[in-house]
Amino acid sequence: MSTKPTIVFCHGIWADGSCFNKVIPALQANRHEVVSVQYGLDSFEEDVATVKRTLNRVGSHVLLVGHSYGGATITAAGVDPRVVGLVYIAAVAPDAGETVQNQLDKYPSDIFTRVEVADGRAWMLPNGTEFFAGDLPEAEQKLVWATHYAPVFDLFHQQKLGANDIAWRSKPSWYVLARKDHTVHPDLQRWVSKRMGATVTELESSHVPMLSQPDAIIEVIGKAATAVG
Repeated sequence: MSTKPTIVFCHGIWADGSCFNKVIPALQANRHEVVSVQYGLDSFEEDVATVKRTLNRVGSHVLLVGHSYGGATITAAGVDPRVVGLVYIAAVAPDAGETVQNQLDKYPSDIFTRVEVADGRAWMLPNGTEFFAGDLPEAEQKLVWATHYAPVFDLFHQQKLGANDIAWRSKPSWYVLARKDHTVHPDLQRWVSKRMGATVTELESSHVPMLSQPDAIIEVIGKAATAVG
């Protein structure tokens, strides 16, 4: 078995697995097996189940990487014994009895003034990219909006994790903290990363550092992969 862990990415809301496209090629070039999970944002339970099904298709020691809401999915799925480490990117990280909404309510952010609920989904308005991906060029911001995928409106209220369902309590964790984030408040990121005892890297970035500063994300994942390899 290779000493290099498989890298499994878990995306947030208003995105899909392609949001990691700027970092995947470099990891593949470094001989990592890489998969970006494609879940539907229809229910937290099903999203976590999709992550676990993906683990069945890859190598047996895995580094899970979660962006934004993906931090909740890797927190739950990461208790799988095949998972050897966790990387959170501007992410939430609930504890037992907490929902994602509980965490967001502690430190409200600007993005939710640019959201509209329609047809049972929570859609980002076109001007929401200012608070989601404001450090990207205008053309890239437009692409982010054109390809964004809306979650079911109550997704953030569905987390019902028990004391044995919290991967960061038992697995080594790394955290990329985005100081200019207007989606997951930087103070929330600071609080959850401190609580989990993560190794923290702070970036002057919007909510999407894997798009605005991919080299920095590649470096963090590389260091985590070396540590768990």
